[in-house]
Amino acid sequence: MPLWRTKSFWLALSVSWLLLILLGVFPLRLAVPPGPPPGRSRGWPHWLDAAFLQSFSQSETLPEDATQLPRAPQGSSCTWGACFDTSKCKGNVLKIFAHSPAGTTTEAHRRILDSLEGSRYYALSPAEACLHLFLPSQDQTCGPLPPHWNGGRNHLVLSLYPAPCTRLGQAMVAEATPSLDIFRPGFDIALPYLPEAHPLQGGAPGQLQQHSPRPGATLLAVAEEKGRWRTTDTHASTCPWGKHCEQDPGPHQTHPGETLPNATFCLIPGHRSAASCFLQALQVLAALRDMLPSKILSLRQQTQFLWTTYFSSVEKVIHTTLEIVQDRIWGTSAHSSLMWNSPPGALLALPSFSTSLKDFPFYHLQQGSSPESSFSALIWVGVSGEPLLKLIQVVAGSRYCAQILILWSSEKPPPDRWPETTVPLTVIEGRRKASDRFFPYSDISTNAILSLDAHSSLSTSEVDFAFVVWQSFPERMVGFLTRNHFWDEASGAWSCSAEVANEFSMVLTTAAFYHRYYHTLFTYSLPKALRTMADDTPTCVDILMNFLVATVTKLPPIKVPYGRQLREAVPLAAEGPGPTPELQPLAQDCFSRVAAGFGHMPLVASRVRLDPVLFKDPVSVQRKKYRSLEKP
Repeated sequence: MPLWRTKSFWLALSVSWLLLILLGVFPLRLAVPPGPPPGRSRGWPHWLDAAFLQSFSQSETLPEDATQLPRAPQGSSCTWGACFDTSKCKGNVLKIFAHSPAGTTTEAHRRILDSLEGSRYYALSPAEACLHLFLPSQDQTCGPLPPHWNGGRNHLVLSLYPAPCTRLGQAMVAEATPSLDIFRPGFDIALPYLPEAHPLQGGAPGQLQQHSPRPGATLLAVAEEKGRWRTTDTHASTCPWGKHCEQDPGPHQTHPGETLPNATFCLIPGHRSAASCFLQALQVLAALRDMLPSKILSLRQQTQFLWTTYFSSVEKVIHTTLEIVQDRIWGTSAHSSLMWNSPPGALLALPSFSTSLKDFPFYHLQQGSSPESSFSALIWVGVSGEPLLKLIQVVAGSRYCAQILILWSSEKPPPDRWPETTVPLTVIEGRRKASDRFFPYSDISTNAILSLDAHSSLSTSEVDFAFVVWQSFPERMVGFLTRNHFWDEASGAWSCSAEVANEFSMVLTTAAFYHRYYHTLFTYSLPKALRTMADDTPTCVDILMNFLVATVTKLPPIKVPYGRQLREAVPLAAEGPGPTPELQPLAQDCFSRVAAGFGHMPLVASRVRLDPVLFKDPVSVQRKKYRSLEKP
């Protein structure tokens, strides 16, 4: 490889890592997992070459001849410890109060405020907040400063566009493409330049659909002044943003600002005119002739993960900014580099849940660990009756059951005596809200949860087999009864169907296994408006949990077989918080509202059902492990 090409390649990659560091992420040490076992597909991409990638991430010192960033002026040398009082954050939890800008409120300001009000960071009053958010006015001048300014201490000045007000004092600044002469590393936060049309929620996923190197594509594109690009390879190609790519031969080509070169690596210097190309560079999908395809693919996959997780919408950019501040408050308990740089990302992996990565459902491959060998049964009781007592005996008979918890929400008092079981049985009374079903109760002693309705009717063999399946897919939901989603052209909204069909995208939590971490996410990460909707409309609770898990995994749930007795018991499940077999207009309305609340459709359809070996095969019953699954 020519010397100039080698230098350009290394320089481009170095700048890519510098961009992540400027976003506030700690020096990157990637823990790279091995590939998934044969036949195991994961919704998120994975690194393909650990040694290659670690060579970029482990250097924490600059070469002697490297260009040093200019230092901030002495009067602007705030540090985290000197200019932010963490004692105001009760329990080390970040709470933010947003002060509306003076004068005319722009669409960008409204989008920021809407994003904050629906988040777990939002405080209803200034007294509850440990960080005050200040938005510059439309003309990007300071205007009247908010109350409690206190020299800017514990304030965040946030602007999605360059050149905000400069009268900042001790306030943090989160600004698009900040000037290096005033940027305070470790205190201020650099944001990408967002176009006016950037979506508020959801956002388009990355454009990488398959790995298809294109012969003759350019090696490197460098962003120049005034938003122009220069490519540095023969037979370079250009790709206008959102348009078809055309071949544009020539050793050195210059492209206008709205044209993004179709190059493998895009070098973006620090000048502001090129910063608007940062988000576009994350979606560049051209090929590099002189590298192995597997190495190119691994880098492409990571750009798609970063784009989808942190940059694809205004909401994600804002929440990423706040999560960086939250990490600074947590200190040693903050997100690890692995959490930031591997799926599902820092916004969906809460360190407050556990200090051990093995306790999360999605890090088992990286950690080389296996899920626990026992589960906790969580039975929701809306109306008491005999089926509950029978269900307790069936679940307690499972060799994998560690405990049974009864969530008693019936107006009738619980029975004085419960059946004797070989596992502990705990009754939790006084829970009336549908969302209480997914509260992270401290009584739950295992990571695996079997969620049941009092009128669910299962056999011990069905429970055992479903749990064994869950152990192979601990990040997913594993259930018996399914639903499917579809786009309703008549109403112009998403809807769902209760018809028994080959395709499905949800499982009912009236009988399903999942990881207890999703209780924490459900309670502390979902917007308050969605949890309130579930309480007001109990049929929403199943839908909401399925949306949440699909958002994390990017994968469908797992369906397992069930007997006739469960089918016969399904109509009774209407007395619990789950949806009924025939979805009523109320449930259909709930589905479309949940989809609108998420801002996108995370559900993934599947046609796969996992059955035991020899299931319904014409062989002796004695050779089958789960014999009762086939009883009529």
